[in-house]
Amino acid sequence: MTNTLPVLTEMELHPIVSMATLARIPHAQIQGMIAQMLATTSDANLFMGLSQLLTIVGNAAFASEMQAKAFDRSLLYRVAGNPNPGIKLLALMGPGDMLDNTPLDYLVENSDIRLDILYIVPGKPLPATIPEHDVVIVALCESDKNEQVMQMLEGMVKHWPRPVLNLPECIRLCTRERIYQQLAAIPGLTMPPTIKLERQELERVIALELPVTALFHGACYPITIRPCNTHRGEGLSRVENAAELAAYLDKAPEQEFHISLYVDYRSADGLYRKARIALIDGLPYVCHLAISEHWIVHYVSAKMDESSAKRADEADFMNGFETGFALRHRDALFAIGNRLGLDYVVIDCAETTAGELLIFEIDNRGWVHALDPVDLFSYKQAPMSELFAAFRRMLLKAKNSDGNPDKM
Repeated sequence: MTNTLPVLTEMELHPIVSMATLARIPHAQIQGMIAQMLATTSDANLFMGLSQLLTIVGNAAFASEMQAKAFDRSLLYRVAGNPNPGIKLLALMGPGDMLDNTPLDYLVENSDIRLDILYIVPGKPLPATIPEHDVVIVALCESDKNEQVMQMLEGMVKHWPRPVLNLPECIRLCTRERIYQQLAAIPGLTMPPTIKLERQELERVIALELPVTALFHGACYPITIRPCNTHRGEGLSRVENAAELAAYLDKAPEQEFHISLYVDYRSADGLYRKARIALIDGLPYVCHLAISEHWIVHYVSAKMDESSAKRADEADFMNGFETGFALRHRDALFAIGNRLGLDYVVIDCAETTAGELLIFEIDNRGWVHALDPVDLFSYKQAPMSELFAAFRRMLLKAKNSDGNPDKM
């Protein structure tokens, strides 16, 4: 593929169903949705729709196969939405799912933002023409898998004729190692160092040939370990000593791992609280607060829907976010946005017992949505509406800029 830019033109694309819409479909209705796709969509849209549906139900291998078939037919897709858009957004994505690309569907649903997606696929030429648009956003996420596409995008967006958000060189900072290097010195922020080790090096740690103190400048167990290029807690574990590390490796087939120091961030009541925050044009917006009995906190596993006490706690957090959490950590959050240079980025974080901002992950892949049942999570409606409005304001600000690529 060359870096020659395609021609921008007004064009009609038959929309595909949004991921946000598919995520709301009860499993009992999935068969009917597949039948509807077979009856009403083109080959390219059919395969892309099936890929997205299979991603949601958890069949990753079949989803990837359907996506490859879609790419054989088209690299351009329009997401169903407002037929009279006020903002035309083009997203540049690569092959893969919501862990590989920013899940933008959820940010633009029920808005006047038209979302078109151009997939950049190694070995496949760009379309000769692409839809006219106001703003482009690089929606590819940092990973070893995406490295080739990211390199291609770096050359492309330098001369793009429209304003570009989330530049590739900024997204590249979101590796676990680079994030620490960028942010560790920020006052009021705690972020344990992360290093990448191969299996052979970890075996030396197990054999006590390489002490943990040498890895982390005098620190010691416990440490956390996870295979490289994993997210959502996949393969993540805490080990207290060399024997537990050996037991972990016995069950893990991977060859490269990320190692970090464990930080005990339990609140006074013994529960773990992890917040998801979006930095949009440099300002923080709350997404959720997950509260769990386990140190690995995910919103689903925290079973927030089963606990009225947890939901009341989250409601207080979200309703008081601007005058509470965001105000306490204003300087640290501002510094994060300034150092990363990303227009849109998602932060998973907590507070240490000393009151500092504790960072777990920062990237542009975090799932931000309004899918939670309104009857249980009514308190989320206003904060999420505010977040979506902020995303729109960011796009509108970029649209109204002069769009000179030499200033990007």
